[in-house]
Amino acid sequence: MSQPQHTERLLTPGEVAALFRVDPKTVTRWASAGRIGSIRTPGGHRRFRETEVRALLASLTTPAPLDRSSERTARRTAG
Repeated sequence: MSQPQHTERLLTPGEVAALFRVDPKTVTRWASAGRIGSIRTPGGHRRFRETEVRALLASLTTPAPLDRSSERTARRTAG
């Protein structure tokens, strides 16, 4: 009896590029530099693990800081 295989979704350089809003060649350079892991297909094409890509994206995405100066200005002029 064969066991079900868990296969992780692999993304193309174009799909990764769309997530990061960069050119696909940039993604390939990142892989060559070791900034992001990749897998080579039998044909030599790069593929990227979706979980790794999303984790990297989450680590690089930070919320914009709140600009509280406009609140202080509004309070000063209102009071």
